[in-house]
Amino acid sequence: MRRGTRPAPRGPLVLALALALALLTLDAFSPRALDPARTAVGAVLGPVQVVGHRVVSPIVSLGSALRTNGSLRHDVATLQARNSALESQMRTTGLDRARLAAYDGLTRAARDTGYALVPAHVIGYGPAANFSRTVTVDAGRSAGLRPDATVISSEGLVGRVLSVGTSTSTVLLLCDADSVVGARLASSMKVGFLRGRGDLGDRARLALSLVDTAATPARGDIVVSWGSERGGPYVAGIPIGTVESVRISARDTTKEAVIRPLVSFGSLDLVGVVVPKGTRSDRTLISPSGASR
Repeated sequence: MRRGTRPAPRGPLVLALALALALLTLDAFSPRALDPARTAVGAVLGPVQVVGHRVVSPIVSLGSALRTNGSLRHDVATLQARNSALESQMRTTGLDRARLAAYDGLTRAARDTGYALVPAHVIGYGPAANFSRTVTVDAGRSAGLRPDATVISSEGLVGRVLSVGTSTSTVLLLCDADSVVGARLASSMKVGFLRGRGDLGDRARLALSLVDTAATPARGDIVVSWGSERGGPYVAGIPIGTVESVRISARDTTKEAVIRPLVSFGSLDLVGVVVPKGTRSDRTLISPSGASR
């Protein structure tokens, strides 16, 4: 032992060890002897434990709530995404069905008329300011289109191709005021000339003047295209509309039949452009057999 260094007092330590050993021995041989001491310690520490639980419990609950809230937010976001997808699907289902029905109608038209068709979608209407009733379709020279080609829909005659670009074309609608089409009555085969009046909507009407001024069209008569030389600009036999009424001028004894068109010119979507059989196209043609190739 170094000089000047005092040994640590061992008395308290020895006393504490002896007391602990005595308590363990007493608890082993007589457990109930320490019950009063346990009760006293519980009375002192119990309130402290209660306070501690009250302080810690909200913190633990907050963590659990945050985890639960995060999970709920994730579930809500997932459900909202699924709901948006379903709403979008519902909105497009009607359009898909309408286009499928229109395509089936073009297939029937090709089969019934014997003409090959290039399917095309209307992607724009001409400005109303110039008083011209035209539409733009998403097919052009690369699809096999040429000027003065007949344009039809599943309902009937739409118009003719006015000009052609590489991938788009302009179509002059039958209802345009400058449009003149050779037409005939299906019941009597009487021929005449059909002119547009410039209207697009439900009020759109066409005017038919027969070559035989003595003939009087009957209400409800079907009017079809007369046809042009070499099939352009209009092929023969395409339905146009029905006779709604007949106007007779007493002064010059002329007759003009008011024709209600079969085509709704203000809601065009899928149309078919008549092309010669064997036309090379960048898209699938609808053949007269009704099959696509």
